[in-house]
Amino acid sequence: MDPEVIETFLSEQRQIAPEDLYQSFVTIEDFWERKLWHQLTVVLVEYFNTPSSAPQRLPLFRQFILSFAEKINQLKFVSLGLLAATQCSDEPERLAFLTDLTAKVNKPASQDAYVYALVAASDVKLRLDDLDGARKDLDTAESILDTFDSVETEVHATFYRTNASYYQAKAEFGAYYKNALLYLACIDIQSLTLEDRQHRAYDLSVAALVSDSIYNFGELLLHPILGSLAHTPHSWLVDLLFAFNRGDLAAYGVLETNLPQCPLLEEHKTFLWQKISLAALTEAVFRRPPHDRAMTFATISRETRVQPQEIEILIMKALSLGLLKGSIDQVAEVARIHWVQPKVLDMKQIENMRLRLKDWDSSVNQLGNWIEKIGKDVWAA
Repeated sequence: MDPEVIETFLSEQRQIAPEDLYQSFVTIEDFWERKLWHQLTVVLVEYFNTPSSAPQRLPLFRQFILSFAEKINQLKFVSLGLLAATQCSDEPERLAFLTDLTAKVNKPASQDAYVYALVAASDVKLRLDDLDGARKDLDTAESILDTFDSVETEVHATFYRTNASYYQAKAEFGAYYKNALLYLACIDIQSLTLEDRQHRAYDLSVAALVSDSIYNFGELLLHPILGSLAHTPHSWLVDLLFAFNRGDLAAYGVLETNLPQCPLLEEHKTFLWQKISLAALTEAVFRRPPHDRAMTFATISRETRVQPQEIEILIMKALSLGLLKGSIDQVAEVARIHWVQPKVLDMKQIENMRLRLKDWDSSVNQLGNWIEKIGKDVWAA
């Protein structure tokens, strides 16, 4: 583009720039005239991130930034493009804009920027209900990301956020849970608004509960995102997660009255009972010392409140899911368990473990005293 045309355009934009951004715009013109591309990029990103610059973003991007796009960091170029795209009038226009942006950075030297733009385009496709198109773009992005030794956290965060949105739209709760947690691991959660944190905590909690592949909530229970549900109408969800974690059937009986507040949980009510029964089984095994984990079906039925005729199915389910390891004696109706899946412990469970360690210490002392008494002549020799 002719430098004079750009100069005239910048002069016009300076005149309509918000008063608080006037000096920043003068700096933009100065850096452009001196061809200080890095400094120009920095001040443009700062300018575009200022809310009052919104009306100028698209014109500046199309008539100014594109003229020197190849001279600046391509990841920053895409960042500017994404900020400009927020001002498109509707989603189809935004998708066309981002598709064009993606094509501009699809070069061997700027694959990170290509992934960044491609994922942004797939996010728009999700909002347009083009799930197949979004999945295709996300698969392409993932295959490229897997080839990188390292990449900017912002790129990974955008990928995981959009991938989580896709799986949420497809009601694939386990995959949503995994990608949503990976997204949160890539960002400072304080950068999210309180409302956004609460929505994400709610969605993660529900996904963890209704997923048929998640039986260990440790990563979520330890995550600060759950704190955003405190003192909200959904705070009972946190209590419900902890009840599942410790297999607390009594607490579940109290908290299940809240399930109608969440249609998805109410819809999966039968499955939730099966899940809390499995949690009660693993907790019953965990409470026992390793040498006392041969449990009769009657004991398991009493601990889990599951009908005796369904105990064998319950144990087989726990074994198949990898929650327990052991064997079943169908004739004697005894389950011999030698391993239980580790999980995050609450204070009550830690206290139980303390008591078990105390008993173990007492047993060791008694054994030591017995050996000393029986073998004193040997020790003397």
